[in-house]
Amino acid sequence: MKPAHIFIFLFLVATACAQTPSTPAPEAQQSATANTSAPAVYTLPPDKMAKSEALHTLRVRMLIVGTLWSFLVPLGLLYGGIGARFRDCAEKVSRLRFIQALIFVPLLMLTLAALDLPLGIWQQKVSLQYGLSVESWGSWFLDMLKGQLVMLPVWTILLWLLFTLIRKSPRHWWFYTWLIAMPLTALAIFLTPLVIDTVFNNFIPLESRRPRLVEAIEKVTQRGGLSIPRSHMYEMDAAKRYTTLNAYVTGIGASKRVVVWDTTLQKMTQEETLFVFGHEMGHYVLNHIYKGMAVGAVLSFAGLYLLFRICLWMLPRFQRPWRLRGLDDWAALPALLLIAGILQFLGQPLAVGFGRHVEHQADIYGLEVTHGINKNSQEAAARAFQALGEQSLSYPNPEGWLVFWYYDHPPIGERLKFAREYDPWGKGGEPEFVK
Repeated sequence: MKPAHIFIFLFLVATACAQTPSTPAPEAQQSATANTSAPAVYTLPPDKMAKSEALHTLRVRMLIVGTLWSFLVPLGLLYGGIGARFRDCAEKVSRLRFIQALIFVPLLMLTLAALDLPLGIWQQKVSLQYGLSVESWGSWFLDMLKGQLVMLPVWTILLWLLFTLIRKSPRHWWFYTWLIAMPLTALAIFLTPLVIDTVFNNFIPLESRRPRLVEAIEKVTQRGGLSIPRSHMYEMDAAKRYTTLNAYVTGIGASKRVVVWDTTLQKMTQEETLFVFGHEMGHYVLNHIYKGMAVGAVLSFAGLYLLFRICLWMLPRFQRPWRLRGLDDWAALPALLLIAGILQFLGQPLAVGFGRHVEHQADIYGLEVTHGINKNSQEAAARAFQALGEQSLSYPNPEGWLVFWYYDHPPIGERLKFAREYDPWGKGGEPEFVK
């Protein structure tokens, strides 16, 4: 399940953040764990453990630097008067607010993207260094450019609407923003797999390349009493960028679908893949996307109200040094980004905690729905987690504070241990989801 579907701060509560398909591997291809049992606990061979420890240290540094940078950038724009200069430039062109938005928003967003570029380069360099990515720098920069081209029109319209609400209703704009954000969030989740995702990746119906796997999957869906149309099962060409494994549920309503990366299909056995599919099917059956939208609605309501109250306190104190005329001034956008970023950081444990909860539920569902189909659903799940961890160089012993604040999935070691221990059938208990 995509984390972005769990916690969505629209309208600034979220901080502004033609390739050949890869050749499919034969369906019979096996992973390194195919003929061996997964260890009793998640572990790595010595060479991979050394890499995992070094990578973990780098990732913690990147998290800390990235968090601090997300606060320093808007502060620098405010005290440097960059937003005010862009505002003056937009106002010289036209007195119409929408035309001003067409000039100001791209200028500011491209400036933010340029300032964030060194962090992105650092992250990509680390991914290449540790073998998690195989994407060329040319392709990586092209993806960055595509992202900007896709999102700039969206941000321009949304921010023009936000500042229109601030100007028209200085006391209640936050509530009207929340009301509008809810249907727009649903629309964004509906359109993402149909419009946004296809800009970056190719999606092939799973049945067209892996018919035998689809037949096995249908046994899993029947076991769960669910009918997922074959047309809603896709393989994604991730191997052109990544060596890691993944699968996810995306979309809502008619656009809802299960997507499995081709790397997962290439490097896992059929039993392991069935567990991964069962996990994603759990998100599908348990309506986690809708529940995530509900949680996002509650958190965004609180976040927008706090954003409003903090702006009331902050503006009189910093209006002069930041060269702001009011909250409806285009130049106030970096201030909104700063406050929204702080609120998102403080609210992050709630968001990722919810993420860990639904991922754990999906693990339970995956174990239950493959019970009786896989020879040993617990062993298949444990092997899948071991393969996921090894391929991603997941660190076996992450710090508690790191898990609490940043992990939207339970640590891989906890998931493997749970898979081995969860046995309601052999302990006289009742399965939680699949009876």
